[in-house]
Amino acid sequence: MKPFIDTLNFLLPLLYIITFIIYSYDFGKGNNKYANSKRLFLFITLLVHLCYLLLRTIKFEHPPITNVFEIFTVIAFAISFSYFILELLTDIRGTGPFIIIFSILFQIISSIFIPDEFVVKEVLKNNLLGFHVFAALIGYSAITISAVYGFLYLMLYKEIKTNRFGLIYERMPNLEFLELLSFYSSIIGFTMLTIAIIIGVIWLPQAFPKFSFGDPKLIGTALVWILYGIGISSKVLGKWQGKKVVTLSIVGFLIAILSTMVTNFISQSFHSFY
Repeated sequence: MKPFIDTLNFLLPLLYIITFIIYSYDFGKGNNKYANSKRLFLFITLLVHLCYLLLRTIKFEHPPITNVFEIFTVIAFAISFSYFILELLTDIRGTGPFIIIFSILFQIISSIFIPDEFVVKEVLKNNLLGFHVFAALIGYSAITISAVYGFLYLMLYKEIKTNRFGLIYERMPNLEFLELLSFYSSIIGFTMLTIAIIIGVIWLPQAFPKFSFGDPKLIGTALVWILYGIGISSKVLGKWQGKKVVTLSIVGFLIAILSTMVTNFISQSFHSFY
């Protein structure tokens, strides 16, 4: 099994790069000639990546969440998986290069530095923890994608306002669709964070009897979850439109990044397992 895992680890960056090239070529030409082919290739890449994650879990007897480079490959998968779901929901296929590039970066770093054998704390072998982290990473990946579409919305808005109609204007969906993409990404992120929070509430008391609800990561996640909950509700009720919606996605993303930085580099948290 080990040689097969190593082969997949080598192939994954290549698959993401090829997928990115196909999406980028179609974006540059603007004719959607490979609209179905690129989606199929992304699906195959995700399927191979899922097999890789499952095989690592079986081989090393723990979810792939025990060190930063395992987390990176899960993030690479989560970003492209979130985009794939978004593409299926909206059938808008022209924005792939702006998202898949992040999967390439995370997967290349992971493939180069991911270790094979190492000592793993017993708490990290819990599969429920694996589902919790996996759901949280997909949630934060969707939030990142929402922020990317928010930035693209603001870029296109600026081009229209200043009458500078470049490649972004020619190839991007219109403002309404970019807002929709950002909003749908927010829904995916909010849903997955909700699942992660529910699993965490079930799992935390068992794993950490003395854990504190004042933990910075818990507070940060709660703030992000509440913010997106308010934004999604306001959008559904028709109170927020346009720039307010995309601004929410960007602010939520910045809070999520700040929360991660505080947890990992400043304060002590039971989330810092490794």
